[in-house]
Amino acid sequence: MTHKQLFEATLRREKIGGRVPTFELVFFLTMELIGKVHASQRHYEQWDQMSVKEKELQLADIADTFIEPAKIFDHSAILVHPNPEDFDSVKRLLEIIREKSGDEFFLLLHGDATLEIPTGEDMMDMTIRLYEDPQSLVKEQEARMAKRLEFAEKINKHDKLVDGFALCSDYALNVNPFFSPDVFADVIAPVLKKLIDGYRDLGYYTIKHSDGNLMPILDQIVQCGPDALHSIDPQGGMDLLELKKTYGDKLAFIGNVNCGLLQTGTEEEVIADVRRALRQGMVDGGGYVFGTSNCVYTGMDLDRYRLVHKLWKEEGIYPE
Repeated sequence: MTHKQLFEATLRREKIGGRVPTFELVFFLTMELIGKVHASQRHYEQWDQMSVKEKELQLADIADTFIEPAKIFDHSAILVHPNPEDFDSVKRLLEIIREKSGDEFFLLLHGDATLEIPTGEDMMDMTIRLYEDPQSLVKEQEARMAKRLEFAEKINKHDKLVDGFALCSDYALNVNPFFSPDVFADVIAPVLKKLIDGYRDLGYYTIKHSDGNLMPILDQIVQCGPDALHSIDPQGGMDLLELKKTYGDKLAFIGNVNCGLLQTGTEEEVIADVRRALRQGMVDGGGYVFGTSNCVYTGMDLDRYRLVHKLWKEEGIYPE
């Protein structure tokens, strides 16, 4: 099977045999790996002044920042970060990625419309609104959802450009969710379910991402029906083995290798944690995509990630 087919089978929780798929939400170390600036860190203030040929060259170069790391590290899926983000540029970037890589990779775009943990600047305002005027926040989410689904329907007319959407609003800190279970039930979960249902009606998979300890609201998230949950944050106390036992018949799991250890842990600690994640994720023979508990972030030692990849390649194989 292609990487894309393996990824889709895993999202469907099928027993695939062979090597466990692997994926990173973002791979920021493109300069260190291939000598190219990551797409999200480029600035195109004069984009509209570029010729068609100049734009095409830029988009082709951006496409390489997604394709080359995926090929080097055997990633089964790519979350594309379009830059610029106007529809025509996004569409053309996806076309170029497909032209260069065929149907090899499962392609994702960002697609969340729900609330996330506010910045320090916005925290007081959101907190007040959550308790004094929660319906205004529901309406704002629904407006964003309508735009997200309108975009998805528009891109859906161009066959095979996108396979799914990553819903990347963070809900939790290491100790607990920012939103109480009651607030989540009243304000966020109804919109999240409509959004996921809308994508599914268009034929797309959805992956719900959030760092932190999701346990107090996890039942609600699962009931909204995403195909997979990322990042299964061990720093937030998320236990992959217990999650697979409890929810493994309802959704797949992605991630779980401790990002903190990749930065500050010893090599022995990293090796032990990779092996733990593989051992727990491979329970039941499917439904798991190997990866870090967030992303391959700027500042991570590339050799650390190479070590993670080496261990996955040697040991991330389902028993026959």
